[in-house]
Amino acid sequence: MPNKSHLHVSNPPKKPLLIWDGDCDFCRLWIERWREITASTIDYVTYQEAAERFPEIRLDQFEQALTFIEPDGTAFFAAEAVYRSLAYRRWRQWLAWSYDHVPGFAAVSETGYGFVARHRKFASAVTRLLWGKDVRRPTYLWARRWFLRALGVIYLIAFLSLWAQVDGLVGSNGVSPVNQFLPAVRAQLGPDAYTVLPTLCWFSSSDAFLHFLCGSGVLCSLLLIFGIAPAVLLVALFVLYLSLTIAGQVFFNFQWDVLLLETGFLSMLLAPWRLWPRELLFWPRSPSEATTPVSRAGLFLLKFLLFKLMLMSGVVKLTSGDDSWWNLTALDYHYWSQPLPTVFGWWADKSTEWFKHFSVAFCLVVEIIVPFFIWAPRRLRLIAAGLVIFLQLVIAITGNYCFFNLLTIALCLLLIDDASIRRRNVEERTSPASQELRPPNAKWIIEPLSTYGAIGVIIVTLPINAWLIFSVFKPLSGPPHALGNLYERLEAFRIVNGYGLFRVMTKDRSEIVLEGSDDGIDWQPYEFKWKPGDVKRAPGWCAPHQPRLDWQMWFAALGTPRENPWLVALIFRLLQGSHEVNGLLASNPFPQGPPRYIRAMFYRYRFTRMDELRQTGAWWKREDLREYLPTLSLEQFR
Repeated sequence: MPNKSHLHVSNPPKKPLLIWDGDCDFCRLWIERWREITASTIDYVTYQEAAERFPEIRLDQFEQALTFIEPDGTAFFAAEAVYRSLAYRRWRQWLAWSYDHVPGFAAVSETGYGFVARHRKFASAVTRLLWGKDVRRPTYLWARRWFLRALGVIYLIAFLSLWAQVDGLVGSNGVSPVNQFLPAVRAQLGPDAYTVLPTLCWFSSSDAFLHFLCGSGVLCSLLLIFGIAPAVLLVALFVLYLSLTIAGQVFFNFQWDVLLLETGFLSMLLAPWRLWPRELLFWPRSPSEATTPVSRAGLFLLKFLLFKLMLMSGVVKLTSGDDSWWNLTALDYHYWSQPLPTVFGWWADKSTEWFKHFSVAFCLVVEIIVPFFIWAPRRLRLIAAGLVIFLQLVIAITGNYCFFNLLTIALCLLLIDDASIRRRNVEERTSPASQELRPPNAKWIIEPLSTYGAIGVIIVTLPINAWLIFSVFKPLSGPPHALGNLYERLEAFRIVNGYGLFRVMTKDRSEIVLEGSDDGIDWQPYEFKWKPGDVKRAPGWCAPHQPRLDWQMWFAALGTPRENPWLVALIFRLLQGSHEVNGLLASNPFPQGPPRYIRAMFYRYRFTRMDELRQTGAWWKREDLREYLPTLSLEQFR
């Protein structure tokens, strides 16, 4: 048991004083963190400077341990000195209380302190390895600035991408007109329809209003990029995109849509609630120049979202029952079976088998192990960011996943703290100017709306997120009743979601090819802009734009016509000669007027080999399977 008797000095300081070894590199690193925690409540001095003032304390005592002297003259040493000094901050007082009252706490603390004190060089090396040259609590002004700009760019991409398609998808002459969908839902659900489907389109579902929503989203995104009223704009962007997501119906059933909404919602709690925060436009020389601090609760929520996204996406692969993830053969199928491969995906498919298996293992490690480094010290956290970004870039090169990869990379920016951007040496850290990376606590005026709002969101959503993560480990488990009811209410707003891309690897590729004819004998195919059709057309690259009809055709091929009623609606619009729907396709094989008949044929597609490409010029080879839908004519819809 540590000795609780204390020395008393005859010349006590007017202010609590912590005395440390100025020759100890480990002490030098952590004293800076200590200064920040205790702010101006404690003075700090090296024993080389202060030893003569306190003759009651032996020189070897100064050399062996920290010394903390109270204004009443009581001196504490080692771990107890640590806890007594930290007790001057209210939120650290539990340490001193535990030292005095919790059995074994003091003994374990002194033993641990003694070990570090005897191995200072090793402790210093470990500290520098994990944290670098600065162990103070990280700030994230740079990360917030560029994350919010990146989010503005992603919102801009999403709105522009939809704007180009909205008429053909859900306009009055589109595949699934929202002006027919919402009245049908209201007739079925009554007043509950407004909470089940929260969208501004209840006010108007006209084509003009859809364009207004898209245009407003574009304008708000541009303003966000320039850093004008970021929090208010994020609220507007969330409402606009949620409205369009619900109006988009089946064409918005994608994980990156809900990821963008969840990210956008949580970003409201990180963004400054100011008209024009200067730190979003100009990189401040120091945090003291920032008008608004970074909400740590809001930052935690966004980091946790990245953690949840990656961990769930990895674990779900191993718990889905698909052996291709366990035996590392998933990439034997992925490059050619994914929805919209790129030409680089074709070349990646030609890589050696061992490299594909290594790539699967790398993906699983990055998605399952690396997310835990998000909560680690700086160096490990930066490694985690680098590995996740690298994985996203590789995925983006080989497949068209819209803005998903950009959004994940944007979240990774929040792992890069200011000290990682601004390299400083030891002299700068210990000089008076070293405080410029972080202003005194008194200058940080925390905004109640973002801080307390973030804490409230943590309290409400953390149990749901915990269950969502648990559910990928135990896929057949259900939430507790009360938690399930809460999740059901929040689900309509897409602010807390589960993720799990490529739970089961698609090991075959079937394509639906629509064909039209005027006489039922000569059939002409409808070519889509991006999905495979003509075997000699190279896989294209459309990301970050998402051709939502092309994507939906891939999902339709995995099911039956009965499971995809929108496909029949698509054929109906083509038979009508809808200009808006034809605009979603690469070309119209019937420019003079719509065909009399349309059918849907089913083909099996597979990448060609390298020698086949050289001989035939074909990137794909296909096999006729069967008819997916029988021949339809306009008369059958009347």
